[in-house]
Amino acid sequence: MADRAAAPRRNPLSIRARIVIVAILVVGAALAVGAVGIVRVLDTALVAQATQSLEAELETIADGLESGSIDAASLEERDDDILIAWHTASGTAVNDDDAGELTVPRNEGEAEQITVDDERYLVMAEDVDGGMLVVGRSIDELGAATSTTAVILAIAVPVALLLIGTIMWVVVTRALSPVTRIRTQVDAIDATALDRRVPTTGSGDEIDRLAGTMNRMLDRVEDGYRARQRFVGDASHELRSPLATMRQFAELARTHPDITQPAELVDVVIEEGGRMQGIVEGLLLLARLDEHAGVGFDPVDLDDLALTEAQRVRALATCDVDAREVRPVQVTGNQRLLGQALRNVVDNAVRHARGAISLSTSITPGGTAVIRVDDDGIGIPASERERVFERFVRLDEARSRDAGGTGLGLAIVREIARAHGGTVRVEASPLGGAAFILELPARLDAES
Repeated sequence: MADRAAAPRRNPLSIRARIVIVAILVVGAALAVGAVGIVRVLDTALVAQATQSLEAELETIADGLESGSIDAASLEERDDDILIAWHTASGTAVNDDDAGELTVPRNEGEAEQITVDDERYLVMAEDVDGGMLVVGRSIDELGAATSTTAVILAIAVPVALLLIGTIMWVVVTRALSPVTRIRTQVDAIDATALDRRVPTTGSGDEIDRLAGTMNRMLDRVEDGYRARQRFVGDASHELRSPLATMRQFAELARTHPDITQPAELVDVVIEEGGRMQGIVEGLLLLARLDEHAGVGFDPVDLDDLALTEAQRVRALATCDVDAREVRPVQVTGNQRLLGQALRNVVDNAVRHARGAISLSTSITPGGTAVIRVDDDGIGIPASERERVFERFVRLDEARSRDAGGTGLGLAIVREIARAHGGTVRVEASPLGGAAFILELPARLDAES
């Protein structure tokens, strides 16, 4: 219930729609602020221009009154686009009835806006010959110009937003089209087409890197799937033989109990059961290595592993073991896996040796740790030296089965070497048989 409640809510809007909406909101806010600013700046500029013109008119009339070129009578007869009122001790001279309603600004010489008969005026005043000269100019036309500009902007901004939204929709659609193609192609990949990959452009942009990441993920998915396929196929193939052997002996014991010894049947079951166990354990390990399952790495002394194997083989008394060339060598790895790899190689050498094997460890000048296992057997032909590391490959099928081999030992060695960043190869041995050489990165800072 808690997991269900914590599940993220599905967004009904696509990324494309969200990008376009955010872009329109941001640009719309910027355009709205800009439009308001334009209207205010235009209104301020027009008022400033009207103020300068009115101030010039005021100075001209004031100069005329002071010089006598203009008197009260001529002032009343002026029919300009401005209102004039001259207040003196003898009375007030006006050029229009509305001029009588002009009020004197609070600050002489500064323009002030007033309303006369529902019409806005800009008024200025100046003291002339003991009287007060007041002039006013209508600024309703300025307001009309500002209003017209505001209307134009109110229409232009939505049109611009519509155009920008359309352009953004097209641009984002084209930008996200590779993502859509990637999604479609990945959706089409199933178990029958795991080798398909998302095409990359090589441009190195975010979409191209996404495609590369998707392909690497598909590589891991395919590797895991193929590993499971190999596990199932190998298991079904190899388990068939011991199961068939046990079934045949069991049927023989039931059909002819008089000629079948119980001890013989038990020996067959134990032998084939052990073989099945070895196959399953080997396959499970290979499956984990195929999937690159993480293992803990620590300092490992390869010389200790080699000496332990030499002591084990001596205890079996199956052949002579020469370990005089074992030198202190340390690597960083998983001791259990490296021990198993060395045991598989040694067991292989013991099975094929005529009577002697040798073990050695060393470090090359290039910093590579080397484990070498030689035997005095018949050796491996050069043409077959790579095949011996394949799963369930036996160069001598009958002898390998009789000796208890599962056909997985050397394949496991190769996978363990790869997991440690190393390699394994086989070549001719001076003893006359085969020499298996396991090379791993050495831990050079280790003390000898």
